[in-house]
Parts: sequence; C-alpha cells; structure tokens
Amino acid sequence: MSWNPLLEPGYPDAVGMDAIETLIAPRAVDLGGFVVRRALPAAQRQMVGPFIFFDHFGPAEVPAGQGTDVRPHPHIGLATVTYLFRGEILHRDSVGSQQIIRQGDVNWMVAGRGITHSERTPAEARKRPHVGYGLQTWVALPESDEDTAPSFEHHAKTTLPVIESEGVRLRLILGRAYGEAAPARVFSETFYADAELKPGARMPLPDDHEERGVYILEGSVSVAGQSFEAGQMMVFRPKDRISVAAGPKGARLILLGGAALAGPRYIWWNFVASSREKIDAAKEQWRKGDWGRGQFDLPPDDRDEFIPLPA
Repeated sequence: MSWNPLLEPGYPDAVGMDAIETLIAPRAVDLGGFVVRRALPAAQRQMVGPFIFFDHFGPAEVPAGQGTDVRPHPHIGLATVTYLFRGEILHRDSVGSQQIIRQGDVNWMVAGRGITHSERTPAEARKRPHVGYGLQTWVALPESDEDTAPSFEHHAKTTLPVIESEGVRLRLILGRAYGEAAPARVFSETFYADAELKPGARMPLPDDHEERGVYILEGSVSVAGQSFEAGQMMVFRPKDRISVAAGPKGARLILLGGAALAGPRYIWWNFVASSREKIDAAKEQWRKGDWGRGQFDLPPDDRDEFIPLPA
C-alpha cells in the first residue's frame, strides 16, 4: 500500500524544540521479579490521548521449564492492549475468552464495568527456551462508556493495516491514522502504531489527532535537529506538523495518541475511573470475592487462584 505523507519542502524541520511538550524517561517497575519500563502514567503527564498506562517489557530470555504466570486480577474503566514483538501469552478472562497471542497480533480487552483476566506462558512454549518482549498499554474509557459490558477481541497480525513507503513500514495496531483504520472497536479518537524506519528515513506524525506521542523502542530519531535515543517518550504540542528522522542505525517507534478525555482519571491498582467512588466500590467487590454474583467473576478455566486486593 502506498504512503502519502503530503510533505512540503522543509516540513520535517519546520518546528523548534518547543514542539516537544513533554519528554518522559520511563521508570523501572518490579512486578515481582519481572521488571518493566513504565512511561505512563508519569510525574509530568498522566495520559497521551486516552492512553493512561504504557509498559514496555523485555526482551527477557526465559529458560525451558519456566514461564510467566500473572494470576487472575480485575480491571474497570479501561481497555487493555497487548502487543508482542516476540513470545506467546495465553489470555483467559471472565467473559470466557481463551486466546494465545503471538508476535504482531493484538489482544483488545474492554473491562468496562468489570472484568478479570490472567496471562500465562502457554504449556508448549514452556517446553523450550523462549523470549518475552512486548508492550501492554491501557486506554481509559470515556465517562459515558465506563460501565459498558466487558468484552474481548483478538486480531491476528495479518488483519492489521500496513502502510509502506521509502524506508518506512508501519503497522496500525489500534484506531485510525494515515487514511487507514485498525479492526478493534475503540470508544474515542485513538491511534496506536508500530513503525520501523531505515537509517535516515523520515516519517510524519498524523496531524489530525489532538494529542500525539512517540516512544522510541529501538535506535534513535531526530526532531528539529536534536537526537533522541531508545527508551524515551516524546509528547508533542497539539496541531504542530511534526516529522521524525531515523538515526544512523534506523529506528523502531511506537506512535500513540488521540483525543484528550474530558477530565482526569483516578488510578488505583488495576482500576481506572472518573470518580473515586467507582474505585472504592470495585475494591470492596474484589475483596468480597463473591465470584459470579457480584461485580467480578474468575475465568472459567483459571479459578484456582487469584491476586488478592493489595493492603
């Protein structure tokens, strides 16, 4: 598919450094022996568009016989996006979904009023050495959709739009950008993409979204003549026409953003909501453990354990 960025002469460097509204250095977070790099929420900024949580994990080499086991745990008020560069994860949830996600696929889980899920290394993958490497992000739901029914969608790599141009190959994970739309059903204006740039290649950011960010996964990029390395997230000023240029070793970038939500969100543990009352109610429901009769249930095929409410 052809790429039509509609670049004007000088457009890639038409902005100054003040076009970068926020520069975020992710912090290391230990999730019980499994360390991730968390870019959102950050002290400087809670969200980019509807994205309220951004974790980059791996690449982690895992020996045969071992794997990851994230026990059943709850969510409200958000949707999770799981996207892998390498490895496999078995997803199970309380609406009955059971799905192995592999490299380049998308798992889109809408928590809405309440869902429970687990994430484990599949049995077959544990038999051999394997690698865990990917992203998990949370998208906050608009207030009008916070109590929507929970649901799950899996979209294989082959169903995601791919856009190519000289030196650039971009896969659209979620939302719409560059005239294409990804298949998952979103609740507000959103874009989320995986872009690979060859050395020196230039790429414009979508200019029809209110908020836009770039996470440098690999390599480096320059903006307005200044270089930025892997492991940084840049959030750009609205409406500026921005383009990035890959460094001498190329770059792999994650683009994200969309419309800002009306008002801030409260976050506690795995819960996101527009009010503290919703979070307090969810805390009480999970503490009670009234599975299948209250707000939460456990996955049908993963009911032997769960993560207790933090103290």
